[in-house]
Amino acid sequence: MFYFAIFSLGLIFGSYLNSWVWRMHENIRVINGRSMCPHCRRQLAWYENIPVGSFLFLRGKCRTCKNPIPKHFIFVELGTALVFVFLAWKYLNGPAFVPAVFFRDIVFSILLIIIFVYDWLYQEILPGVVWAGALAGLAFNIYLGYSWVSMLIGFVVAGGFFWLQSAVSKGRWLGGGDVRMGFMMGIWLGLPGVLVALFLSYVSGAIAGVLLIANGKKQLTSAIPFGTYLALGTFVVLLWGNQIISWYMNFLR
Repeated sequence: MFYFAIFSLGLIFGSYLNSWVWRMHENIRVINGRSMCPHCRRQLAWYENIPVGSFLFLRGKCRTCKNPIPKHFIFVELGTALVFVFLAWKYLNGPAFVPAVFFRDIVFSILLIIIFVYDWLYQEILPGVVWAGALAGLAFNIYLGYSWVSMLIGFVVAGGFFWLQSAVSKGRWLGGGDVRMGFMMGIWLGLPGVLVALFLSYVSGAIAGVLLIANGKKQLTSAIPFGTYLALGTFVVLLWGNQIISWYMNFLR
C-alpha cells in the first residue's frame, strides 16, 4: 500500500508536469484555469483528468474534437511514478535513510524530467528551470555538508566546457541552454561526478544519434536534443555516481 501511494503520487506529479510543460510552451499561465485539451482548448471534466486512466478510457482521443491526446503524456505520467517508486525503494531499503537526501533527489528528478521532456519536444532548455535547479542544488548540498571546492570546480569545469564549445562554434554545436545546464550539473554533482555525467551523456547521445540515422529518422547534420541526454547522465550519476567512480578506480588498478 505504501508503494502504491507513492506510485499514485508520482502519477499526479507526472500529470501536472505534462500540463506545466505544455502551458509553458504555449505561454499560458500555469494557474490560469483547469486542465484543457491541447487542441480545442475545452476545459476537461474531472474524469478526463485522471492520470493514465483517462487516456485509456478515452482511447487516446479528446472526447469533443477527437484529436489524439499526445502519447508522451502517458509516458511522462508512468515514468514519473516509476521514478518516485524507485527512489523510495532505494533509500528506504538502504543502510541509512537520510530524509534530506531522499527529498533532494525527488526535487532533482522532477527538474530533470522537465528538462528531458521539454528539450525532447521543443529543443529548448528553459533558463528558469536550470537556474532554479542550480539554486536548489546549492542549498541542498550546503545543508548536507558537501564540499564547496568540489561544487565550485564542477561548476567551472562543466559550464566552462560547454561555454567554450558554444563560443568556438558560435552557437552551432551547443546552445545557451546546454551551457546553463553544465553549470547546474557542476553544482549538483561536483568533481569528479560531473565528468562521469558528461561522459555518459555524450556516449548515450552518440548511440541514440547513430540509431536514429541508421533508421532514417535523422541525418548526419541534424540537431539532437542534447539536454535529454544530459538529464539522463545526471540522473545516473546522482544515484550511482560513487559506485561508478569506485569501479573505475579499481579497474585502473
